[in-house]
Amino acid sequence: MNKLKKHKIKLIIAVMLLTAYYFALPKELFNKPTSTVIESAEGELLGARIADDEQWRFPQNDSIPNKFKTCIVQFEDAYFFKHPGFNPVSILKAFYGNLSKGNVKRGGSTLTQQVIRLSRDNPARTYWEKLKEIILATRLEFRYSKEKILALYASNAPFGGNVVGLDMASWRYFGRLPSELSWAESATLAVLPNAPSLIYPGRNQEKLIVKRNRLLKKLFKENYIDTITYQLALLEQLPQKPYSVPQTAPHLLQRVAKSQKGERVKTSLNIRLQQQVNHIVKNQYAVLSQNQIHNMAVLVLDVKTRKVLAYVGNSPTTKQHQKDVDIVSKPRSTGSILKPFLYAAMLDAGDLLPNTLVVDVPTQIGSYKPENFSKKFDGAVFASEALSRSLNVPAVRMLQSFGLDRFHHYLKALHLKDIKYNANHYGLSLILGGAESNLWDLCKSYASMASTINHYDDTQGKYYLNEFLEPSYLDDFEPDFGEISKEKTIFDAGSLYLTAEALSKVHRPEGDENWEYFNSANKIAWKTGTSFGYRDAWAIGTTKDIVVGVWVGNADGEGRPGLVGISTAAPILFEVFNILPNSTWFQKPFDELAEVEICTESGYRANEYCNNKELVFVQQAGLKTKPCPFHFWVHLDENEAFQVNTSCENLQNIIHKCWFVLPPLMEFYYKTKNPFYKKLPNFRKDCIVESASVMEFIVPKENTTFYLTKDFNEQQQGIVLNLVHSNSEAIVFWYLNNKYIGTTKNQHKIEAKPEKGMYKLTAVDTFGNEISRIIEVK
Repeated sequence: MNKLKKHKIKLIIAVMLLTAYYFALPKELFNKPTSTVIESAEGELLGARIADDEQWRFPQNDSIPNKFKTCIVQFEDAYFFKHPGFNPVSILKAFYGNLSKGNVKRGGSTLTQQVIRLSRDNPARTYWEKLKEIILATRLEFRYSKEKILALYASNAPFGGNVVGLDMASWRYFGRLPSELSWAESATLAVLPNAPSLIYPGRNQEKLIVKRNRLLKKLFKENYIDTITYQLALLEQLPQKPYSVPQTAPHLLQRVAKSQKGERVKTSLNIRLQQQVNHIVKNQYAVLSQNQIHNMAVLVLDVKTRKVLAYVGNSPTTKQHQKDVDIVSKPRSTGSILKPFLYAAMLDAGDLLPNTLVVDVPTQIGSYKPENFSKKFDGAVFASEALSRSLNVPAVRMLQSFGLDRFHHYLKALHLKDIKYNANHYGLSLILGGAESNLWDLCKSYASMASTINHYDDTQGKYYLNEFLEPSYLDDFEPDFGEISKEKTIFDAGSLYLTAEALSKVHRPEGDENWEYFNSANKIAWKTGTSFGYRDAWAIGTTKDIVVGVWVGNADGEGRPGLVGISTAAPILFEVFNILPNSTWFQKPFDELAEVEICTESGYRANEYCNNKELVFVQQAGLKTKPCPFHFWVHLDENEAFQVNTSCENLQNIIHKCWFVLPPLMEFYYKTKNPFYKKLPNFRKDCIVESASVMEFIVPKENTTFYLTKDFNEQQQGIVLNLVHSNSEAIVFWYLNNKYIGTTKNQHKIEAKPEKGMYKLTAVDTFGNEISRIIEVK
């Protein structure tokens, strides 16, 4: 009974000792803060941020180059792959050596023991500590493989100063990856942890080179390197000064540090492309900063994978000009960069054909008075041309026609997160920069539009439900486009293809105007934008494969003369595209297009009165658009000089002809830009005509307020009133509050000098036609 009891106690003690041994080693050996590190898709270092404890300590790396592995084992622990965590022979030698010296001079530690020592912050060297190390080292050998233990050592060994770990040491002292080091360089790093406070590059060169060469000699004797390699290695110089950590994508590093602090992140960036884009931005900054334009951002996306290929968050400016601000994600006024979405939405809804004539005349809607950048008007312009020329007045009128809420719904579907208010908050200025967005979201949307066309071709006429997904800068990102459906996600492929075609005709900046004549030129669908006050300049373009987005301006919002998309952002855009591989153009999505006959002059579906017709492909929804409203059947005399009817001419003498006729105000501006436009002849004076003439105010527009001014002689100036009449022979009589103020003929412009107040302006022509408008004079 006593014997059983005695064995039971031994068993309990044994179990307790084994349990203590099992749990003696912490689950996580190293928990000190690490640097945030980003690498390119090729594995090159793009940048790193120092750890919170001010040490350059890269995250754990389980991969150790063979050269360094050989060097560190031969220098520190030749029997590493044979011992169980400690080397009894080395320990005994160290014990007798220390005993003879009277103090601790030699430790006899294996690499496994050194890992334990590093994990315990290098406690004082005592025999008790050495015993602990041995016990924990054996436990570590049970937990991990030899390769893992070596990796732990390489990642946490000190390499001089505040440099910890092989990865950082390799960059700090040689400016390269550990796998790219020579035998001499690997040997240099292998001997550093042995005395990092004493021997490191830049000081004590003699001691360091003696240690290195001694190790190289051992490698030669052990046949790890041949004679030639050994002799060449001895000739290699030691590093003289530390290298700076690469900062190839500092703003992406800043972004990564917010969500993955202290981690090693392999990004999708192409290092060569990133370096080239950095160079382009640096050169452009040198030019633009002379005009006090200090900031810019560039984003390059792969359409197919939705991965970021290049990320430049800001220019290499100064801290005073906010060089650390990552512009890519910052909301900025959109300028005209949203116009392609309106064009695509109107095509998609069947409210427009690509070349439908849209109105471009002086416009005032309530208190809002949009103007074209050139301050000029075309009267009427093809919708696709209005987009490619970025005309503001047609865009505002198209938005008013389409519906503000309706367009706002499309923008929300694109997940532009900075458009956070309702449609009425923005008003019609939404299309001209009244809203804000950021480069990331806009490039994402352009990429999704391009991808919709690509996928429609790839899937033989279908759509992905998650087409407008978020891009990623992570190398292992796999886009989830969702399920395939016959229903479009937001826009149909036909509308997007026609939008891309229109955007490919945008006039390129100086130097690229004749791109179509070069075989090497890339066909690009692109758009610029300039915000009010010249604060933001945009240029975003897409091919079938790549999206490039550029923003230029000042981070503090200061506007500058000349800060416009075409002259500041567009040159950067095309420089980037010029270093990218050329792409083929999008495949035409025939199933989402229909061939219809349109009027050449108006771009509308042809009616029976259109003389010039052509067959073109339009989006399927365009089949429901109305026929041409500008072609009429007119009746002329034998000389085609006047319009006539049976009240003044025999029927057999009347010539019947189709005629392209625009409303008076549109015609007034259109004929100045289109010399071949033939104005409709007037009726012959002997003809009886009802409402044959039409007139329209140029000034004033609806709800216009005039402000009275004085000249240099303190004399009150009048107000100038102007209208256009379809009949060049018509006489117009002008009235203010039914009081006659004058008569005009041919050029219908008149000056009035009213007092302050509200007035009803009336114009009456000799045919009895009358128009009126309420104005206010202040």
